[in-house]
Amino acid sequence: MKAHTRETQNAMTPALAQEELVAGNQRFLNKTQIERDLLAQVQDTTSGQYPFATILSCIDSRVSAELVFDQGVGDIFSVRIAGNFVNEDILGSMEFASKLAGTKLIVVLGHTSCGAVKGACDHARLGNLSALIQKIEPAVAAVSSPEEADLRTSANLDFVNAVAKKNVEMTIDNIRNQSEVLKELEDMGDIKIIGAMYDIATGAVTFY
Repeated sequence: MKAHTRETQNAMTPALAQEELVAGNQRFLNKTQIERDLLAQVQDTTSGQYPFATILSCIDSRVSAELVFDQGVGDIFSVRIAGNFVNEDILGSMEFASKLAGTKLIVVLGHTSCGAVKGACDHARLGNLSALIQKIEPAVAAVSSPEEADLRTSANLDFVNAVAKKNVEMTIDNIRNQSEVLKELEDMGDIKIIGAMYDIATGAVTFY
């Protein structure tokens, strides 16, 4: 399969981009991934890249966006940080990807049993990790149930996963509120910003 070209990228819409990711995850689940000559794709993209989507995901080694969405070289921009939140640098990267490089879809991809979210639930502190965890803690506070303190820890995976989903939702809000460039592109219909959760036990991605 050839890498994306300017023509195939231009033909993409935000809806078609989401459909391709949904189909790619289904191929991943069905073990029917597309056979690709990755080295040929490397050569195809030497003179330029035309990805159709930007995926913000966690650094978790079990959640590789290219693999779980069955994509090849040059198909997506992959932005990774523990806890899949945004800061100025990540927003700048997304603005480049969408405004200048032409991607049609931004996906904030959280996942179950996220270690960064567990750290936020436990209010862990460790070196530079402390500042990172503090950026996720607002999502912990935003999940109101359960109220019992002993159930609002990393030991309660239902709570952890609820916080992970809330973190995705709040990250989407932050993208819109903190990036005029991306908000304008979305308002014009040029891009779509959506959330998704990856289940580390099944490999399935649920969009919302």
